[in-house]
Amino acid sequence: MKVDKQLISSIGRGVLVFAAVGPDDTQKDADTLAAKLLKLKMWPDDTGANWKQSVQDIQGEVLCVSQFTLLARLKKGNKPDLHGAADPKTARELYQYFYSKVQDLYAKDRVKDGVFQAMMEVGLVNDGPVTLEIDTKPAKKEESGSTSANN
Repeated sequence: MKVDKQLISSIGRGVLVFAAVGPDDTQKDADTLAAKLLKLKMWPDDTGANWKQSVQDIQGEVLCVSQFTLLARLKKGNKPDLHGAADPKTARELYQYFYSKVQDLYAKDRVKDGVFQAMMEVGLVNDGPVTLEIDTKPAKKEESGSTSANN
């Protein structure tokens, strides 16, 4: 990852995390996300069986990048509505809390960071077809066919 053409952070095999903070997110959400991220089974085991090892199991690295644009809404027009993101002060505090939590739960030297609110150039070489979204407060889906008939 580069900022102003300068290399800021890089990792080898591991996880690139784009973390977005919403206005209703809490430290409990950050705790849940950090724990889930480190335990998530994304790599095969030694026998080749898929979805068996976590980033900790493979002794991989983690690169955390703040990315408020993930919370953009695109319902009207052609310009993203970014009001779904927390204000910068709140977002910075909670993002830093999340980043520190990942370091505390894993290993500080294996967890890297970007630069909050910077224009970052992030490159990714994906290790297989794995790109996942983890939302600690997923929207509840309306059940289809939930109408009742009065007979």
